[in-house]
Amino acid sequence: MGDKSRAFVSKALEVARQNPDFLPRSFDIDEMRKDVQLFEAMYPIVVALAQLQELVDDTTMAAGSEAMAAALQVYNYAKASGQGAGLEGMVEELGQRFARRTRKAKPQAINV
Repeated sequence: MGDKSRAFVSKALEVARQNPDFLPRSFDIDEMRKDVQLFEAMYPIVVALAQLQELVDDTTMAAGSEAMAAALQVYNYAKASGQGAGLEGMVEELGQRFARRTRKAKPQAINV
């Protein structure tokens, strides 16, 4: 729930508490109050977890970027000095990351 919905729910609970006569007997104001209290208790936790998730995502992205940059350096150095050093197979294997799939040729229409 956003801020507007939270305010709406709180106001609706207050209306229900102050005017229970218009509600059907099956409506449980106490159950609504418990739900609102639980939501309000959990809301700061949800906000904190969202912030933590953002930090984790940012850190993961940065670490992945740095790891990829280092891997590219290894690949480039291996390509440059791999001839005769027995690295040809490894260079070829690493190079598979950049291999492009060949597109199937589109069938050409036959003009009659």
